[in-house]
Amino acid sequence: MNYRLIARLLGGVVLLLGASMAASLMWAFPAFGQVETIEWNGLWGLLGAMAACVVMGGVLSWWGRSAAGERLFRKEALVVVGLSWLLATVLGAVPYWLSGACRQRDAQGQSVRMDLFDGLFESASGFSGTGASVLCNVEDPELVPRSILFWRSQTHFLGGLGIVVLFVAILGMGSVGKALMTVEAPSAAQQSIHERTQQAAWAFAFIFIGLNALLTLLLMVQGVPIYHALCHAFGTVATGGFSTFNDSVGHFQNAGIEMTIVLFMFLGCTNFTLLYFLVIGEGKKILHNTEFRVYVSILLAATLVVVGYGRIAGTFSNFLEAIQYSLFQVVSITTNTGFGTANFDQWTGFAKGVLLFLMYVGGCVGSTSCSVKVVRYVLLAKSLWLQLEHVFRPNVVRQIRLNGEPVEPEELHKVPLYFCLIGVLSLAGWLALLALEPDATWTQAGHNPREKLADCASAVAATINGVGPGIGLVGVMTNYAALQPGSKLVLTLLMLLGRLEVFPLILLLMPRFWKTS
Repeated sequence: MNYRLIARLLGGVVLLLGASMAASLMWAFPAFGQVETIEWNGLWGLLGAMAACVVMGGVLSWWGRSAAGERLFRKEALVVVGLSWLLATVLGAVPYWLSGACRQRDAQGQSVRMDLFDGLFESASGFSGTGASVLCNVEDPELVPRSILFWRSQTHFLGGLGIVVLFVAILGMGSVGKALMTVEAPSAAQQSIHERTQQAAWAFAFIFIGLNALLTLLLMVQGVPIYHALCHAFGTVATGGFSTFNDSVGHFQNAGIEMTIVLFMFLGCTNFTLLYFLVIGEGKKILHNTEFRVYVSILLAATLVVVGYGRIAGTFSNFLEAIQYSLFQVVSITTNTGFGTANFDQWTGFAKGVLLFLMYVGGCVGSTSCSVKVVRYVLLAKSLWLQLEHVFRPNVVRQIRLNGEPVEPEELHKVPLYFCLIGVLSLAGWLALLALEPDATWTQAGHNPREKLADCASAVAATINGVGPGIGLVGVMTNYAALQPGSKLVLTLLMLLGRLEVFPLILLLMPRFWKTS
């Protein structure tokens, strides 16, 4: 294990993270329209975090200076990616702690500051694109400084782009970059957008930044101020879901804005390689892509089911309302964004069950989506069909293909393993929450303790799949503030595991992995 090379690369990531915080500083000044006087608490919180990044990044870079030019192998790449996200989570929480950001006011009207676990939870939620929150009132600048609220949304942008992908795009790194890209964004590294890894990273970055810029412009045209437009663009394209309003996108009460966000949630969850082909005029490849066709079919089918059943059950007052709310919520949940325009916690049990299932579907590989992803369902279905055929045709020899290309047996074997891992982690997380959370958590929040089983299950599903809101106590119109510190830590780990697709973080816990041989 080349520890000095690992330190050098981590130092670069940390310095890049600190530099990115400068973009949030501007909102602490009156000239940019969010505050009347200089917002000193937010300003010092960000400056302190930047200083911490400079010190840590400088120390790591100095220690690893002798490793410049050395080759990075896959094992070291896994370490760099896993530790990058852990460091980003910790350092990304520093602005919350230093600024004195508060999650809520207590019964006496006193502000309750974010503690260690609150900061880690909010930071992990931002970088992982989950959108779960412990902040009860984001519209009160006395609780959450405007510059810190912008940093909160900016973590979506950084996490959606991928800290390591951004690092490779800017610095290149040659074979080192290829190793990092293969772990962080395998679609961009393996599907030949360009011949060189840095060009592939730039292509990914330009598409992502371009979608953010276009959505920001469209929202501003529809009357959304630039501050809120940027924050909602970050949360939409990165399929994160942090909003600058307590009632999320429902605050706008504008069908045009909602449908614009639906479109960009859909694009953010589409394979960026396909979007690149669309940009260069090879759009036919999108229509011929199996995963994309299944992805669109799932969205349409789920929307029609929720609309139809909702109309029968009397959930919606008219057909247009049914289409508007159902389409938005189905796309929001499937793409793991988690924005809300309606309190779907009040929908029928069947509709909520559909949304809970969609949490475990997600979008396309090579997108900003978390969750299992559609391609794994496609490969699992093909594998099951082949096994069923072997029952009555035991001698048949047939190779599974995807988009006309044969799929290697090794890749097929990984599919059921990943389903099992997500299932085991979900079960373990659910049991952990049941053990850590007393019934008083529900009674004090005005909920029935009998809802504990379902609410904890939805909290696990919403965090490991990067969705954000669950149901009940952690529903779309509430948040995770009421949970115990231990529960927040469990859910923080689940968010990171889901974002990195489990393996890079689990490997860090294996002593055998760290052996040099």
